[in-house]
Amino acid sequence: MSKFRFWTAISVVIANMVGTGVFASLGYQLADIRSVFVLLLLWVVGGIAALCGAMSYAELGAAMPRSGGEYNFLSKIYHPALGFISGWNSALIGFSAPVALVAITFGTYFVTVLPGVETDSWIVKLLAIALVLIMTLVHSSTRKNSGRTQVGFTALKVIVIVLFCITAIILVPEPQAISILPIASDSKLVFGGAFAISLIYVSYAYTGWNSATYLSGEMDNPQRTLPKVLFVGTFTVMILYVSLNYMFLKVAPMEAMVGKLEIGYIAAEYAFGETWARFVGISLAVLLISTVSAMILAGPRALQMIGEDFKIFTKLGKTNNDGIPVNAIWVQSIVTIIFIITSSFESILVFAGGLLALNSFVTVLGLFVLRWRQPNLDRPYRVFAYPITPLVYLLLTGFTLIFVVYSRPTEALFALGVIVSGLLFYLFANKENQNAKPTG
Repeated sequence: MSKFRFWTAISVVIANMVGTGVFASLGYQLADIRSVFVLLLLWVVGGIAALCGAMSYAELGAAMPRSGGEYNFLSKIYHPALGFISGWNSALIGFSAPVALVAITFGTYFVTVLPGVETDSWIVKLLAIALVLIMTLVHSSTRKNSGRTQVGFTALKVIVIVLFCITAIILVPEPQAISILPIASDSKLVFGGAFAISLIYVSYAYTGWNSATYLSGEMDNPQRTLPKVLFVGTFTVMILYVSLNYMFLKVAPMEAMVGKLEIGYIAAEYAFGETWARFVGISLAVLLISTVSAMILAGPRALQMIGEDFKIFTKLGKTNNDGIPVNAIWVQSIVTIIFIITSSFESILVFAGGLLALNSFVTVLGLFVLRWRQPNLDRPYRVFAYPITPLVYLLLTGFTLIFVVYSRPTEALFALGVIVSGLLFYLFANKENQNAKPTG
């Protein structure tokens, strides 16, 4: 049976992270921050936090090399109930809702070149559903098809982003006079509320650095390769994000981007003109294919592990002859299509990011718990600069979670409701497991 290779795993990390966030965040950040140094610092800080989280996950993944991501880690570190809640929420909300958003963004970018077609047209949703179905069919076939598709589209994404950054800066007729050096007033911005709010958008853009852990059990020698995959993938994205935002600020005036979502298109207009900007719009749509592909590839592995561990969900754990969890993939994709059709995913996305951050916070905290409870556990990789590395992630993520709860209490309560519902599902599934055990 084939395994996912090194470059496939890296491409999953990169593609999961580089989606819509980096092309939309700057517009929100510019509402309160006009310092180039501070704006770029946001992406560096977010990248450092992601790297600290990724390296913490690398130690856990190398010590417990099973697919499923947080489901696997939390089940073994704390209790199967916590793992179940995490895996269920990640697969059905944490992945399905973002896939729906990215797929609709794909359709929206695509129709910008079609004359007379509005961005709220039914064609957008049709294109989104078609993309989800095509990627579902690909990833339901064989690991070779999955790997080649993922590596191909991710390589294309990286190449296009690099070319976009270089050519836009070179060809822009009137580049902006900017400086990346700090000035005296920047300290107030860095320690102000605007920086904290902007960091939330940055954190969302970096979400996905942990995606390779969902495939651990299907990778070649995960104890050795997983730490390299997580570091290289996350660091590459950090470089791409800083480069993209520098290019945006160099090419387009800040006033033209304030409050706007289509930052990539605006930058392309200033650099290449309206005609070529439409071509860039299509290119950005193509870039999103790899993101949809990566989430459809990684997310269902948590459902697969639930299916393997709980009798009532046995069908989710079923695999084809190549070890692909076909049923789990289709369940996640069906939920995604429901979000696309109803557009109800928008409200879910507000707290989905918070749920994912909570998952990773509790998981990284588990690194301390595991070292305390099982000091003699075989750890092929140990996180560098322990305990500073996981503490940096916990401090930054904890601050973000507290701010979200304080500023969006309704969404926080809704997220709590989702967690409680997951616990109820676990109690029911666990009871069925107990009843299924032979007696005597």
